Amino acid sequence: MNAALVAVLLSLVSACAYAGAAVAQERLASRGSGAGTLRLLATGAWWWSVALNASAALLHVVALKYGPLTVVQPLGALTLVAAVPLGARLAGRRVSAVEWRGTGLTLLGLGALLLTASGPAPDDVLSVPEALAVSGATAALIGMLSWPGARPGLRHATASGIASGVASALTQTVTVAATDQTGPLLTAQVVGVAVLVAAFAGGGLLLSQTAYRGGLGAPLAVVTLANPVAAAVIGLSLLGEQLRGGPGGIALALTGAALAAGGVVQLSRAAPAGSAGAPPVAAAPAPEPTGTEPGTGPEARAAAGALVPRQPGPGRLTRL
Repeated sequence: MNAALVAVLLSLVSACAYAGAAVAQERLASRGSGAGTLRLLATGAWWWSVALNASAALLHVVALKYGPLTVVQPLGALTLVAAVPLGARLAGRRVSAVEWRGTGLTLLGLGALLLTASGPAPDDVLSVPEALAVSGATAALIGMLSWPGARPGLRHATASGIASGVASALTQTVTVAATDQTGPLLTAQVVGVAVLVAAFAGGGLLLSQTAYRGGLGAPLAVVTLANPVAAAVIGLSLLGEQLRGGPGGIALALTGAALAAGGVVQLSRAAPAGSAGAPPVAAAPAPEPTGTEPGTGPEARAAAGALVPRQPGPGRLTRL
């Protein structure tokens, strides 16, 4: 079978696995939003979502072995296409026009960004000092995004995408260093960077779990967008990569960013799963007193009137 076709098939299965994991996390978050994220760690369904995430990541890594980054990475955006209708299906509702429009805009913008910033696999990778510097800066940024404030779902989703993108860049460093035939297989530096990879990957998973409490569409779009953007920033600033197309590529990247931002806004306006179409529940009117209940007879009302101060009216004194 053609290697490029294998890469495409693996990427499609990986995107579906990521979508299933995202939907499972969103449903768990909506059910246990008041219990906290740590309580979810004791549920079997949460660990199934972790297994789906791990399987999707493994398939993505294998796909990169058979196909170039320009083919594999854009196909990861299909996670959003699969997750939004899947989440609506499991919630027993139809995908709204706003959700379809937001998904389409986000995918168009993400495709434009990937077209200008992605390219063949780089010959250079992060050195250990660069990996440590990137990890420190990323940890500080995640701490700022996780601080209490407005729109926590989108901020946590941004932090999750950044953590996952940095974890991918660090994984490349570990892979190249571990397979270098000129030195030992495992060194202290390689083990240290591998620990950072595990920390950012696990942190990104927990941050996405928290982000999905407010719904699936907008947080997943932000995660899908922030991941390659974080990787592109590392490639442009530290690995010597450049935007493709010169000034035209820069204009295309800016257009893609605007389209993706518009798609996220559309998805954030869509009602979360399970809340659409739920009419407000009107409070039942209090029954009129019939005079037969205890404390509602004429004597009781007269006694109550004697205890309540009367408002002073014109030409009348208030009786104490």
